[in-house]
Amino acid sequence: MKRRDFIKRATGLLAVSSFPASQFGDNNRKYISDRVMLGNTGIEVSRLAVGTGTNGWGKRSNQTRELGIKGLADLLEVAYERGVFFWDSADSYGTHPHLKEALKRIPREKVVILTKTHATSEKEMKADLDRFRRELGTDYIDVMLLHLMTDANWPEIKAGAMNVLAEARKDGIVKAHGVSCHSIEALKTAANTDWVQVDLARINPAGARMDDEVPVVQKVLKQMKNSGKAVMGMKIFGGGSLSGKPDESLRFVLKQNYVDCFTIGIENKDQLLDLEKRVPRVSV
Repeated sequence: MKRRDFIKRATGLLAVSSFPASQFGDNNRKYISDRVMLGNTGIEVSRLAVGTGTNGWGKRSNQTRELGIKGLADLLEVAYERGVFFWDSADSYGTHPHLKEALKRIPREKVVILTKTHATSEKEMKADLDRFRRELGTDYIDVMLLHLMTDANWPEIKAGAMNVLAEARKDGIVKAHGVSCHSIEALKTAANTDWVQVDLARINPAGARMDDEVPVVQKVLKQMKNSGKAVMGMKIFGGGSLSGKPDESLRFVLKQNYVDCFTIGIENKDQLLDLEKRVPRVSV
């Protein structure tokens, strides 16, 4: 697609035309199965993470409702067979048992598991670590995130949980820790907090359901990347509002060199196969 056609089609998206292709980054073709480093964590992941929490809250998601334990495990296995070995879960999605089922078929060391907690105190975090590992059927968790940070002073609020995760990383129970942010104040704090190794950030060309306008968020995420933190994108399709513009949305995130990888909620094999074909096509 020519750049002028891209801009024309993007009419109605917030500020898309202010990001010309020349500013997106390199022109190397990319694939969902690319193996990339997650910041300075030493953890290698696939460029795409299989999101298991579409409309996820209250221990349920579209994936749990529509696929069930066996169905989601089947989908994770198909993704693994196609080189996508990064699984994105959360306590609030209720998908830990589904990942456990998939681990009966795939060696634990061959996949990277990310999950999220709402724990605040040391007691809550210790309990979650023990429960999560039982639910997942694993001795360790690759990436643990504090979920849905909105307050600028979240490190003060979450100090107990942060201390437990820091110790867990020393003990090998957790390989890396970080946050998912849902406000620009929380995002800026994450960029300036050494404890954060991984940040799950909302990024798309329209600024849909993002923490602030695209240029504002970009500046903070670039700061994160430059300091060695891993930047993982989410809400690539704006929580569904950009689902009719998949090429533009994917092209945008793939050209943001400060984004190491990204998660997309996948609900069936057809969606996975579509991404497998679409990503390399739109990445150049």
